[in-house]
Amino acid sequence: MENINAENKRTRSQRESRPILAIVILVVGNVLLAIALAASVSIGASEIGFTMVWDAIFAFDTDSTAHQIIEEVRLPRALTGALVGASLAVSGSILQGITRNPLAAPSIMGITDGAAFSLAIIYSFIPTMAYSQIMFWSFIGAGLGTILVFGIGSIAKGGLTPVKLALAGIAVGALLRSLASGIAIYNDVAQNMSFWYAGGLAGSKWLSLQLLLPISGIGLLLALVLAHSITVLNLGDDVAKGLGQRTFVTKGLGVLIVMMLTGAAVSVAGAIGFIGLVIPHITRFLVGADYKWIIPCAAILGALLLVLADIGARMINPPFETPVGALTAVIGVPFFLYLARKGGA
Repeated sequence: MENINAENKRTRSQRESRPILAIVILVVGNVLLAIALAASVSIGASEIGFTMVWDAIFAFDTDSTAHQIIEEVRLPRALTGALVGASLAVSGSILQGITRNPLAAPSIMGITDGAAFSLAIIYSFIPTMAYSQIMFWSFIGAGLGTILVFGIGSIAKGGLTPVKLALAGIAVGALLRSLASGIAIYNDVAQNMSFWYAGGLAGSKWLSLQLLLPISGIGLLLALVLAHSITVLNLGDDVAKGLGQRTFVTKGLGVLIVMMLTGAAVSVAGAIGFIGLVIPHITRFLVGADYKWIIPCAAILGALLLVLADIGARMINPPFETPVGALTAVIGVPFFLYLARKGGA
């Protein structure tokens, strides 16, 4: 009994101190993100100093080749990386919150593979489709993957449980990935899909950022609005219903937000995995179980991780680039195995 009381006191003490730590993470994380963005713009095939980066942003010279590289190539790439990383991290946080499944992530739950399936069809049969329409159909594919995963998990005997949800996600993801690969190979667009599966930010332009920003921005704002409801939902469906929450509405809105964020992110950057798995766990470990802190902190940490990974992708084997998805997998796969070994704890 004394051990239990001591554990309760320690847990309560940690929860009381974590909002302060969350604020520190937000402040320090934003500073580090700004430095990482500056480094991302500076580092590349041709090294550009921070002073030149500053001048290009605030005193753009149309006659300067370096300024043009910064303005047209590196700056949109860095900003896209930050936004994609934040979107994937928040998607994973919401998924793990509404399902109470610590292994839930967009790359594991069939959502990313659903987007891949729709993109394989587009590349094969409508290759001239406009970029904005491709993003829309990426949402449709992400929604297809989500509906299949939750539908199959729900009809299983005993209802939807975290384990069944993870198994359904793995099975549906494998099916959609196989179908996408088969369609791509048959229609000779496998190379396009291989670039997408590798994941990366090399093709990021201002157009992709302009399409990504409003969708991801709305999704992130909705995630903050839903944060308190997700915290209550984590207490269990019965407790949440007893507190007057409409759990079905909360879960439905959460899934919709995940579809928005993931669909937008993967349509721009491809299948960058494990950010939505690793970052939510790190964030919960640091700031506790309150999603009003988890959501913004996960967004900052996810953005920081992907920007740093993109820098690493350019530095490993210059002037060639290593796929960003490979670097995030190096971090994510051991972490996934650790979670599986610990029983998802």
